[in-house]
Formats: sequence, structure tokens, C-alpha cells
Amino acid sequence: MTRLLTNEIASITELREPQKVLARANGKPVAILKNSKPVAYLVPAEFVQDTGAGEPRFATMEEVMSILQDRKNIDQPVLDYLKDK
Repeated sequence: MTRLLTNEIASITELREPQKVLARANGKPVAILKNSKPVAYLVPAEFVQDTGAGEPRFATMEEVMSILQDRKNIDQPVLDYLKDK
């Protein structure tokens, strides 16, 4: 069973009228299904954050360090195991 990344779904047939699909989704991404299997996601423009200049936003050093601290408990046993190899 495939896990969907959104609660909103629509069939390929429903995409004949994409305005209705987007209106029903209330600005959330929509999983597009074909034969009950996901084939694509439709993401409304307002769902995607715009940084203003069209440039990607880079993570700050604080954000990177926070993520590394969160991952340390998961990654440390693997690093310890690989140290002896």
C-alpha cells in the first residue's frame, strides 16, 4: 500500500476541471490517482512559499546545528560501528 503525502485526492478524470479540484482542496496539495495508485501531486501556487526574489532560502548555521543535534542519537551507533571497520 502506497502512503499518500496529503489527505486531498482526485482522479485523472477529475483533472478535466482543475479549478474544481483546487477549489475543493482549499489551497492544499492534491494527490492525483490513476487506478487507485498515486501518479502525481498537484500543488497550488499559494502553497509554495515565495522568498520574494525567487532565490532559494539557505539554512542558517543555527538551523543546521539543531538538525545535527537531533540526528546525533540516531547516527551515533552507526558511526561507532563503522569506526572499527
